[in-house]
Amino acid sequence: MTDPTALPDAIRTFVDATNAADTERFVAAFAADARLNDWGREFRGHEGIRSWNSTDNIGVQAHFEVVDVAAGEHPDTYVVTLAVTGNGYNGTGPMRFHVHDGLIADVDIS
Repeated sequence: MTDPTALPDAIRTFVDATNAADTERFVAAFAADARLNDWGREFRGHEGIRSWNSTDNIGVQAHFEVVDVAAGEHPDTYVVTLAVTGNGYNGTGPMRFHVHDGLIADVDIS
């Protein structure tokens, strides 16, 4: 297990903004051309991320607790295991992040 406090700033913002229900801060953690894949559903760019956020994240009062952080297979990639609670999905699972230039470029939720 890697120290959960060692998250890159953009991923820390992803978690903290979700927990604070701060949509603007959440969306700002992503690159303008970011991609988010949620079990095969693709969302692209800030508007796509905002849409996913409203239906599957802050919009359903999601709350994240970081369980584990590990280096991914490629540079600047991270596998973050999150315990999720709220009025949508509840459970624990991995999210794979790619960070580029200090922003989230890619997220895979599976």
